[in-house]
Amino acid sequence: MSIYGNLFSSAKNLLNRGLEKTRDSLLGKIGKSKIEDLEEVLISSDVGVKTSLKIIENIKNRAEKDKYLNLENIQGLLKEEVYLLLQEKEKEIPSKGQGPYVIMIVGVNGVGKTTITGKLAWKFKKSGLNVIIGATDTFSAAAIDQLKIWSDRADVPLIKHNMGSDPASVAFDTLKSAKYRKDDIVLIDTAGRLHNKVNLMNELSKIKRVMQKLIPKAPHDVMLVLDGTIGQNSFEQVRKFLSFSGVSSLAITKLDGSSKGGFIIGIFDEFKIPIKYLGIGEGISDLQTFDRDLFIESLFN
Repeated sequence: MSIYGNLFSSAKNLLNRGLEKTRDSLLGKIGKSKIEDLEEVLISSDVGVKTSLKIIENIKNRAEKDKYLNLENIQGLLKEEVYLLLQEKEKEIPSKGQGPYVIMIVGVNGVGKTTITGKLAWKFKKSGLNVIIGATDTFSAAAIDQLKIWSDRADVPLIKHNMGSDPASVAFDTLKSAKYRKDDIVLIDTAGRLHNKVNLMNELSKIKRVMQKLIPKAPHDVMLVLDGTIGQNSFEQVRKFLSFSGVSSLAITKLDGSSKGGFIIGIFDEFKIPIKYLGIGEGISDLQTFDRDLFIESLFN
């Protein structure tokens, strides 16, 4: 097998393990259900009411001529409907030598933003890009220390100020360094925001405005990190961050510890925001670029 075949096989195996709890929850319930019960199955699997009703209606319309719809038919039609729902536009891929591409990483406390930042730094660095990180979470010395550990592991520079400094000034200095060093990727790790606290959310808007003084289109990507273990509760987080930060992509963490991965289907259906990364496992290399085909095959394996 070629190196690319090995990499694909490894990614597939990792995703299969990561979606095991979600797959068992979803397919296990379908295995005991008829089409009349499918709505309850999807909703209880955190797909969401709106998306579940859409899927059920489409399945019933496609199957209305069948006198009998067996389990295999239901699973096959469900798989096809999920595939159609997850269609998305081609994602923008940062390239070498095109100037600093700025990714601002946002999310509430505890979702894994700092971990995602470190793993992204490693991933971009391994692909041959020059990376720099900005530690704009200046409210916690522990957060800065944790990001320093990740930056060391990824072997990329970290721009940080003292605890209590203005987060926007850290972002400004990071972009200034990136332009001087001719870095390809800038990762701005923000503080954990309580999504119901307007004053804290406004801080994100300030960081964006300050960065645009140096790079007018920054940030090129506002990546919202969601905790895969909280399922449908993520919907409200997406709405809040959309209103304040203009979210342009999603990263889902902790999928391997959750049976609620079905919420990914509902999130994408409702908001049409590209899902870029899935966090599965503790290792620095255990961050997968989202692949629709691979995700669906693992979910319905």
